[in-house]
Amino acid sequence: MKILVTGGAGYVGSHAVRVLAARGYEIVVLDDLSTGHRAAVPAGMLEEGSLLDRARLAEVFARHRPEAVMHFASHCAVGESVENPRKYFRDNLTSAIQLFEAVLDHGVGRVVFSSSCAVYGDPVRVPMDEDHPLAPVSPYGETKLAIEKMLRAYDAAYGLRSVCLRYFNAAGADPGGGIGEKHDPEGHLIPRILEIAHAGAGAVTVNGTDHPTPDGTCVRDYVHVTDLGEAHALALGWMARANRSGAFNLGTGQGHSVAEVLEIARRITGKPIADAPGPRRAGDPPVLVARADRARADLGWEPRLSSIETIVETAWSWRRAQGGVFSG
Repeated sequence: MKILVTGGAGYVGSHAVRVLAARGYEIVVLDDLSTGHRAAVPAGMLEEGSLLDRARLAEVFARHRPEAVMHFASHCAVGESVENPRKYFRDNLTSAIQLFEAVLDHGVGRVVFSSSCAVYGDPVRVPMDEDHPLAPVSPYGETKLAIEKMLRAYDAAYGLRSVCLRYFNAAGADPGGGIGEKHDPEGHLIPRILEIAHAGAGAVTVNGTDHPTPDGTCVRDYVHVTDLGEAHALALGWMARANRSGAFNLGTGQGHSVAEVLEIARRITGKPIADAPGPRRAGDPPVLVARADRARADLGWEPRLSSIETIVETAWSWRRAQGGVFSG
């Protein structure tokens, strides 16, 4: 099967590409390299271009004739989306609309969408299952939910099958050491901690120490990025078997606070890693923990690498390696 992967030069997309390639899929990556990295894409797979360029999209679809699409390309910083909602609504939604137009125009029948637990907003119960109320508290979450709704409507009207994978906190690095995570600026906790550990200077800003959690810091459910890639591959098989669309949480069911992650990182790196209190970030719920029973039962997904220790160990191993590829 040939799969078109949008945003396949980015962090989660590039890890999914490696999982898919190892399973024998033929991959075409479409990425404008605005945040992703050319070196994160295996040789011969990259088509450079923007989803906002309708002619370029049509050209890529006509040349490669993909049988399925995986859509990762997106702005994805919650705080930035609050500060600059125009960027998120304009780019994320327009990109999705144009991509799905091309999907329909070229007869592609299956889409796997990189969604987010941000579609839920503040939890009314923890852990959060797929039937939890959908009430995003950030423009980023609103765009993810809008795209999920678009896909549901396209299934009903056109028979376009889709799987929306609602990630909790993607983290870690390729266990083989080939790629890892670095954004500019870096807004994710674990790479921020490890940058400071590697540099031996600076302090990690803890955004909020007065949350209603046991130690006052945010609690998140961290899932290894390679495990996320596995779920994308499994979603293709599920759509083929079930011939329907669905939404699945991807998480471990275990939450770890910022303070806990700092302590684990200090132990694994052997570095002191200073931290300093900072203000809460807009759009940040205090606790996000998944119930992922549906993904385990229906997809057959099992997060093998997602203990917080393995996540930090793989990220640290990659961060120390010379010549590693930054995958934004």
